[in-house]
Amino acid sequence: MSNWLEQLERELDQRLAAFLSQNPVQEELFRQQHQLDRAQSLQRQRQQLQQDAEEQRKQLLALAADVRAWTERTERAKRAGEKELSQRAEQHLNGLMNQGRTLWMDLADLGRRFQEVDQQLHELSQQQRSGVTSLDRDWALFEAEQELEQLRRDAGLN
Repeated sequence: MSNWLEQLERELDQRLAAFLSQNPVQEELFRQQHQLDRAQSLQRQRQQLQQDAEEQRKQLLALAADVRAWTERTERAKRAGEKELSQRAEQHLNGLMNQGRTLWMDLADLGRRFQEVDQQLHELSQQQRSGVTSLDRDWALFEAEQELEQLRRDAGLN
C-alpha cells in the first residue's frame, strides 16, 4: 500500500515539476507562496519560543524566591541546632538548585533555537529581496528586448 502511495507521490511531483517548468509564471508564484508559508511558519515558531522563554523566566523568578526562602530556613534550622531539619531543608534546597540549573539550560536552549529561527527569517528575507531584484532585472531585460524588437521593426529589419 505504501509503495503505491510513494509511486503516486513521485508521479504527482514529476507532473508538478513538468507543469512548473512549462509555466514559469506559475513556478514563480509557487515559489513565492512557498516562501510566504515558510516565513509565516518561522514567525509562529519565533512567537512560540518567545512565549516559552517568558514562561521559563517566570518559573526561574519563582524558583529564585523559593531558593532564597529555603536558604534562610536552612540557616535558621542550623542556628537553632536542628541538625536533622537543617539537613532535610538543605536536601530540598539542593533539589531546587538542580531545578534552577535545568531551567537555565532550557532557557539557554530556547535562546539558541530563537537565534536559529531569527537567522532563518533573515535569510528568507534576503532571498525574497534578491528575488525581487532578480525580477526587476528580468523585467528590465524584457523591456530592453521589447524596445530592441520595436526598433528593428521600425527600421524594417524584421
